[in-house]
Amino acid sequence: MGVVVARFEVHLVRLDPSEGHEIQKTRPCVVVSPDELNRHIATVIVAPMTTTRRAYPTRVPLRFQGKDGQIVLDQIRTVDKTRLVRRLGRISDMAARNVVAVLNEMFAY
Repeated sequence: MGVVVARFEVHLVRLDPSEGHEIQKTRPCVVVSPDELNRHIATVIVAPMTTTRRAYPTRVPLRFQGKDGQIVLDQIRTVDKTRLVRRLGRISDMAARNVVAVLNEMFAY
């Protein structure tokens, strides 16, 4: 598979082309797909990050590389690993727990 990717890493990802209200441009994204998938398939599930703050229950606040922002869980998408430009780091354990809690709430049955 070439690129080694781990859950909760932040990668710079080329999201264009996008359509309509999809989040655009090349931006940091958090990998939310489980490592088992990340090791075996050529795609990863990511959630874009933004410094624009909105009071949505699907947004997780965080501080990353000295900037305050949010993880945009209402815009998660699957991307091919070829869209990953470079690894930027990893979110904190607290942010990772918050991401999982919001995803659990979003997809609860």
